[in-house]
Amino acid sequence: MPRHTHKRKASAHSKSKTAKNVRPSGLRTSNPKVGVFLGLFFVALGAYIQVFQSHGNAMSGIAILSIIVGVVTVIIARFSVPRKKTD
Repeated sequence: MPRHTHKRKASAHSKSKTAKNVRPSGLRTSNPKVGVFLGLFFVALGAYIQVFQSHGNAMSGIAILSIIVGVVTVIIARFSVPRKKTD
């Protein structure tokens, strides 16, 4: 074991803080509430088509796809909503 080993400073390995402060741009991240309302609109549209307008297999399929797209949109938008920090 050598007597004089070279030790690196801890600050040499610290990561840059500028990357943490930059928010990605985009509709989903800038306006997540729009995604929630859009998803709820798709769910309501699918429910309306399923209840009142589904006289054939095609309309039932469109209604179910609309409901699925709406639910997925709401879930993704809910993940994008910033959470309040509780300290």
